[in-house]
Amino acid sequence: MIHDAQLDYYGKRLATCSSDGTIHLFEISGKQQKFLEALKEHTGPVWQVAWAHPKFGSVLASCSYDGTVIIWKETAGSTFTVIKKHGKHQASVNAIAWAPHELGPVLLCGSSDGKISLLTFTEEGVWDAQMIRSAHTTGVNSVSWAPVIAAGAFTQPGAAQKASFVRQFASGGCDNFVKIWSYSEDKKTYEVTQTLEGHSDWVRDVAYAPNIGLPRTYLASCSQDKHVYIWTQDAPSGKSSTGQSGPAEWTRNQLTPTPFPDVVWRVSWSMSGNVLAVSCGDNKVTLWKENLKGEWERISEVNENGQKA
Repeated sequence: MIHDAQLDYYGKRLATCSSDGTIHLFEISGKQQKFLEALKEHTGPVWQVAWAHPKFGSVLASCSYDGTVIIWKETAGSTFTVIKKHGKHQASVNAIAWAPHELGPVLLCGSSDGKISLLTFTEEGVWDAQMIRSAHTTGVNSVSWAPVIAAGAFTQPGAAQKASFVRQFASGGCDNFVKIWSYSEDKKTYEVTQTLEGHSDWVRDVAYAPNIGLPRTYLASCSQDKHVYIWTQDAPSGKSSTGQSGPAEWTRNQLTPTPFPDVVWRVSWSMSGNVLAVSCGDNKVTLWKENLKGEWERISEVNENGQKA
């Protein structure tokens, strides 16, 4: 069974991973595909693969049930070799995500052992592993980086000049929570800034929508409870009555008035951040878009045969 498929930055290479522990690489040209290589290093099912930004070279990360994260890099002869094997988790590593390239080569990992780790390639040329313990006590299922440009950066006078890069990510866990983590300059680590409650079963996936400085941040979450929620946070409009301009509260919106027919496994945004794809256990992928009234409408549906409904 294939668990994940990811195109690289240019859409020219496809990486897939499966239950047999292998990763297959393909070259894509139009509608044609050419098999390149099979990567065999994991000893269990591989759940996810993720391409790094091309400024760091042709680099691919993978995570597995065997509790490891492997980083592969293309070498001479167009073959991929292991440059880092991260084995500090004690259970299945279920999710990985590269940080926005502006933050450097940083890989975020979430595991069934309840921990989150961050792998950073330092200026000294070594991989540094930072562990966040008890992130979700019963296990981490998904992770997603926030857009690096702050919400409202281009809509408020002078905000773009003052704004620094956002260092924030979200995680979803078996404790039914979605957690927002922000970097603390004082403690040099990521800390929970908000815990979003609403799901009644395991959170299977979380995904920030791409944002280019527009005044609202969107975060989608899906769950074993058959629900999809859209969480929104408006850009701070100024100082509060206390004179502080802290982060705005998150607002929860249910994507559909009734639950989906089955478990919802994955959510994914379009490059422009205005269309959400939802993958459900009924073997259908639906596409959703927000209308001018702020309501979400289904605009397309694709079944397991690739046919539109």
